[in-house]
Amino acid sequence: TSRRVWITVRDTMMLLCIAIGLAPAFKMRFWNIGAEGQVLAGGLATAACMLYWGGSLPTWLLLTLMFVLSAAAGAAWGVIPAVFKARYKTNETLFTLMMNYVAIQLTSFFVAKWEKPYGSNTVGIINQNTQAGWLPSLFGQQYLLNVVIVLALTLGMYIYLRYTKQGYEIAVVSESERTANYVGIKVKKVIMRTMTLSGSLCGIAGFIAVSGASHTISTSTAGGRGFTAIIVVWLAKFNAGAMILVSALLIF
Repeated sequence: TSRRVWITVRDTMMLLCIAIGLAPAFKMRFWNIGAEGQVLAGGLATAACMLYWGGSLPTWLLLTLMFVLSAAAGAAWGVIPAVFKARYKTNETLFTLMMNYVAIQLTSFFVAKWEKPYGSNTVGIINQNTQAGWLPSLFGQQYLLNVVIVLALTLGMYIYLRYTKQGYEIAVVSESERTANYVGIKVKKVIMRTMTLSGSLCGIAGFIAVSGASHTISTSTAGGRGFTAIIVVWLAKFNAGAMILVSALLIF
């Protein structure tokens, strides 16, 4: 029973982390349908670190590197459609959606490259013997560190959207780009900055999925949560605190 509870908590934190990533983009009325791809990008970066540096770097450095690179990979996957939206007025819904399929094919390529055992078309459990790159247990609970990381991000997003200048700019841009330009807000900069943040948080969700949960990478690592998280964001009305409850309800 205890294990079932913690698995439920683990899945809730994964969904919540993606929802937190989507929140600033959707509040800005930028329809980021690409969370699945951004999670896979972060997961790929994490898996690569575990496979190539798992036996050579100290644990704290490896985990730090995995966290940073997963965020960077997710940010890169998120900022590409933002640049095209800001400069060429492309449709972000289609662009971010298509980026998912690119990420899926990229993941398939690396799964085939890293497959173990040969011919299985799966990566298997990475570093199963050494557990290098696995998020460590906290107070004897395997998934407690996942909870700490995601709740810290949730609190940070709540403060960011409500009490910072950047959060205010997102709110203004969402209401009217013309008004934002009139008051001196650089709309293109806000779009690219917000999608960089959105993608990086979804990339961190990939880090948590690979390092803190499954310890492997596959095309199903995101598991459709990138789409379910959209429901969380809208039901919570962009309130980071409410997203905790909505995520828990949907997972339950």
